[in-house]
Amino acid sequence: MPQVKPQVRYVRAGAQDAGQRIDNFLIKQLPGVPKSHVYRLVRSGQVRINGGRAKPARKLEEGDEVRIPPVRIAEKGEVVRPPDEVLQRLKDSIVHEDAHYLVLNKPAGYASHGGSGLAYGVIEAVRAWDAYEFIELAHRLDRDTSGVLLLAKTRAALLRAQRAFQHGHAEKRYFALLIGRWKGEAREVDAALMKTRMENGEGYTELDEEDGKPSRSLFTPQARYKDATLCEVEIFSGRTHQIRVHSLALGHPVAGDRKYGEREVHKPLRDRGLKRMFLHSHFLKLAADEEFPKLIVSAAMPDELRDFLSSLPAAERR
Repeated sequence: MPQVKPQVRYVRAGAQDAGQRIDNFLIKQLPGVPKSHVYRLVRSGQVRINGGRAKPARKLEEGDEVRIPPVRIAEKGEVVRPPDEVLQRLKDSIVHEDAHYLVLNKPAGYASHGGSGLAYGVIEAVRAWDAYEFIELAHRLDRDTSGVLLLAKTRAALLRAQRAFQHGHAEKRYFALLIGRWKGEAREVDAALMKTRMENGEGYTELDEEDGKPSRSLFTPQARYKDATLCEVEIFSGRTHQIRVHSLALGHPVAGDRKYGEREVHKPLRDRGLKRMFLHSHFLKLAADEEFPKLIVSAAMPDELRDFLSSLPAAERR
């Protein structure tokens, strides 16, 4: 069957698109097209808003007419519908839903979104339910982290959540099993972080007080074991791999973390049956904001983590 030649498209921004950056709007309109190519289209002037050129950060207004140039999407970039069992598992993970938000207790092993070799993530799966006119991630969790994942059902709700995260009006707490015996009580880490990219293209975060972004975490021990400590971690910023890097800086890497820390350090707990990184987002609170009431949601620790904790020997009393 002959391929249909791509044509110029004109798309009018609706109320749900108001306030959205043109680059993010295009990424949704061109599924499967690499972000780098989307940015080239914008910077080259091929994308027009109301007939004029636009920068990637330009925000849309309702009624704006967007010219989208012809783009041929490679077959491998086509949107892949997640398997039915994935769609059902994520439906079963819903812990809260209202007119503004959908909250999942995301299982470990699911990326927040597709890309970097992943055909789909949580957001693509939720869209495949065909249940929402608008649905967007309000924040992200690492693929191997389980727990509270917030999705917005309206543009206004998305902006409200982003304001809360940006201005410190959100409370985010995690459970993390850290390797080693914790000395004392709560400890705070205030250390700037810089995200870099390794030669293989994989993202990596490291401490960088000169060029990094401010990052603060509070670690509070909850239970002590012979070779590990369960901490509740409250983060006051949302940097990539923040808890994982801050805990490593304390000398107590997150158990099961294959990216940070020496492999030999993790081996004793892997030998005891830990099959994933022990990091779980269990609590999220957003302060009230204009027409939005306060939001408080929690997500129970998965059985595989609870069962693993019950198998650990208690710390020896001194």
